[in-house]
Amino acid sequence: MIPTPKALLGMAFLAGAALTYSATTPVHAKGDCDADPAPQVNWQDCRKRNLILSGNDMSGSLLEKTDFAGTDLRNTNLAGSVMIKAILNRANAANANLKNADLSKAEGNRVVFTNANLEGARFVKAELSRANFKGANLSGTSFQKAEFSRSNFTGANLAGVNMSYANLSRAVFAGADLTGLNVENSWTYMARFEGADLSGTLNMTQMQLDQSCGDAETVLPKGLNRPATWPCSDAE
Repeated sequence: MIPTPKALLGMAFLAGAALTYSATTPVHAKGDCDADPAPQVNWQDCRKRNLILSGNDMSGSLLEKTDFAGTDLRNTNLAGSVMIKAILNRANAANANLKNADLSKAEGNRVVFTNANLEGARFVKAELSRANFKGANLSGTSFQKAEFSRSNFTGANLAGVNMSYANLSRAVFAGADLTGLNVENSWTYMARFEGADLSGTLNMTQMQLDQSCGDAETVLPKGLNRPATWPCSDAE
């Protein structure tokens, strides 16, 4: 059957639309998964589980959706790297340099960031419960809408950190620098503020304080009252 002129015109229009769509729609290309660790390496969407990568310089690398589950990243230079949606389950990044790295929507459980440099990093909408940030430098970091329940921030530098709308339930903040920490609308159920100085925190409410755990050594924000439930009897 010979197509009519009207049908041919319609077919030409659809073909042109398809070419336009393919030309303007970005393609999610997989990185060079066989490449050695190096600055600006492209391991996008690669499987790098249970490896020993400690001590490598991988600054400025593209690591979006990279699976680092169980991988040793201790002392690794990942400054400025894009790690959006990276899988970090039980990865160890102790003493790593992650300054200005983007870990938005990263996922993992029991990730270790002890003594790491995370200054200016982004953890927006990340899900990293039970993470260990003990002694880490987190100044200027964004944790907006992130999941960090039961995480350990003992002795960490949280100056100027944005934790608005984050889940901080049962997280530990003993000895941390909380100057300028923004906790607007964050969930602080059983968050551990024993001995912490909360006087410099931003946007903390009485309700958030009442839900949390503190003691006689906790310094309160101006205008808020010490909860009658402190100290918590079941804060384990």
